[in-house]
Amino acid sequence: MMPGSYPDGPRLVADIGGTNARFALEYAPGAITAAQTLPCAAFARFEDAALAYLAVTGGGVRHAVIAIANPVNGDAIRMTNHDWAFSIAAARRELSLDTLLVVNDFSALAMALPTLAGRELLQVGGGRARPGGVIGLVGAGTGLGVSGLVPAGGQWVALASEGGHVAFSPSDAREVAVLQYCWRRYDHVSAERIVSGPGIALIREALAASRGQQVDLALSSAVIVERALAGDDALCRETLDCFSGMLGTVAANLAVTLGATGGVYIGGGVVPRLGDYFAGSPFRARFERKGRFSAFTAQIPTLLITAPYPALAGAAALLAQRLDSPPPAPAMACPAKPTDSNHART
Repeated sequence: MMPGSYPDGPRLVADIGGTNARFALEYAPGAITAAQTLPCAAFARFEDAALAYLAVTGGGVRHAVIAIANPVNGDAIRMTNHDWAFSIAAARRELSLDTLLVVNDFSALAMALPTLAGRELLQVGGGRARPGGVIGLVGAGTGLGVSGLVPAGGQWVALASEGGHVAFSPSDAREVAVLQYCWRRYDHVSAERIVSGPGIALIREALAASRGQQVDLALSSAVIVERALAGDDALCRETLDCFSGMLGTVAANLAVTLGATGGVYIGGGVVPRLGDYFAGSPFRARFERKGRFSAFTAQIPTLLITAPYPALAGAAALLAQRLDSPPPAPAMACPAKPTDSNHART
């Protein structure tokens, strides 16, 4: 047993998105190991994926926490962007657990933010965080996650938010055309509908339709991004530019809504794959273009999370709180500003 190990054995921590389920074991506070990513589509149920992971790692787990891309209200869980549905109590019994805590995935990710090191962040644009200021969090993946951290009594409180489902807000004529196209298909066009991984394909489709162009509608978002970054497809590049600007609007809206002087962090699976492009994309310029509040947003740093499994640490912290053995609260300090070497990691 490693020094400081939990006396009742390792704890299962998981981050469940619409596409992938990430599992790991925490043997001691902050000691998260044996991380494994499983495709959600390979399993009929959440319980099946968890049992498959535990079969490989040997089990022996009594306490678990699941950070899931979904609202958590009561015992019944039904995912928004995947077909998994389960009862927390029934899953706890099937997995032979004493404790099964289920939390929103972006609440878990938010709890991890104060612990991230400079090497795990890439600052995009200028600005400087105010120590102890409210922190915002947004991330595009299968959906659009939103959360924040509010300082309270020397500790942080994570917001349980479904802010990705607010109505999409266009900022120029091109984005108005995208919204008008989406209105033909959906009664409510949320920010998540467009500013997400699947939304990238929808943006391209809408741009082409607004100009009377015929395009291959079967092209996946991943291929669109690949062609955009290669520079050999003008429509794909415009699609990515449009997406980045829209994300800048979402982030700026969150910044002014929360008064996020502690910075706005960018998570999710899409942006980290954009490499050097994102730093020079329309994102930051849009973030700072906020009319009478442009000076306010210009002072707020935007930081891309580059850590591989950041939500797992936040989920583990929430489980520790539930089990009345919380780790020391992170100091409410200014997030470490990445050095020049960090910029080469994109």
